[in-house]
Amino acid sequence: MIRTLDKVSGRTADLEFGLLQRHSIGKLQIELTECRYPADNPSGDAFAQLDIREAGATEPFFRGWMIASSPAISALDHPRYDVWVLRCIIS
Repeated sequence: MIRTLDKVSGRTADLEFGLLQRHSIGKLQIELTECRYPADNPSGDAFAQLDIREAGATEPFFRGWMIASSPAISALDHPRYDVWVLRCIIS
């Protein structure tokens, strides 16, 4: 589960992802490539690998891991949107 914030409107949205699934928010396309919990602490923090690109772009401008409890460690730097991980949905 990913939360997004539109800094202009102040709106937030919670997006539920399956692996390799994409969602669009405004002109951003967000793809979850992996989501997991630490092997030694399955009730711990979620780690998610995301590819985020502008609509129509072939290469992502953000590709990396985000940690639910520490979103500032690997943050998306975008003038309009913030994106952070809430948890993994593992079925």
